[in-house]
Amino acid sequence: MKNTILSAKGLCKSFAHNGGQIHILSHVDLELYEGDFTVIMGASGSGKSTLLYALSGMDRATAGQVVYDGEDLVKMNEKGLAGLRHTDFGFIFQQMHLVSNLSLLENIAVPGYLNKDKSAAQVKERAEKLLEQMGISHIKAHLPSQVSGGEQQRCAIARAVINEPKLLFADEPTGALNRKNTTEVLNLLTELNESGQSILMVTHDMRAALRASRILYIADGKIIGELTLPPYALNEEKSRETQVSAWLNSMEW
Repeated sequence: MKNTILSAKGLCKSFAHNGGQIHILSHVDLELYEGDFTVIMGASGSGKSTLLYALSGMDRATAGQVVYDGEDLVKMNEKGLAGLRHTDFGFIFQQMHLVSNLSLLENIAVPGYLNKDKSAAQVKERAEKLLEQMGISHIKAHLPSQVSGGEQQRCAIARAVINEPKLLFADEPTGALNRKNTTEVLNLLTELNESGQSILMVTHDMRAALRASRILYIADGKIIGELTLPPYALNEEKSRETQVSAWLNSMEW
């Protein structure tokens, strides 16, 4: 039986607009499990990114609970949420948000220096190892503007896992990449998951969804479907794509 790493109950998110309310999330219940590669899919405007931000504490829900390690993130103060983002949670976005005047090595290391549990030497050593794992150690001294989009995203992934987060959140991490770079980034995320990293990813890309062990489908702010898959294997990708495509069609994707 899998261990729950994070759970949500009755999660709602709404905005005031022209004297009324726009409901983005409507009483969402879900559990995320340790070691899973969970993907959230849905049409544009369905609430998938809003759900990811609410689950991660990047955005506060209007109502409901998000429970992590016995604490409700909806009620947690900003200092507590910031602490989780430094230690237990990692984030990857479509836009890499790298610091333009820092090298790739420095971009990766900065969050590590904010974690007081490790010395500067330990942080630098881990950053160097991540550069090798991501295949970008040969350009570690380059600035973000001097490397490709795919190399920037690999740097962003390394930065996201420098503090060995319990849960990695990814919002459309391949959305700005070409096909080759998308495959390389997905391969890295798959490798991280195979090593035990728990991942929650929002995507509209079928290629990205194929890497999931579990897909949740959201429509009108509600989760309306779930598909569980065996571990990803390249030689079974075609049959996996057929299965996922048929399921998405049943969700009216």
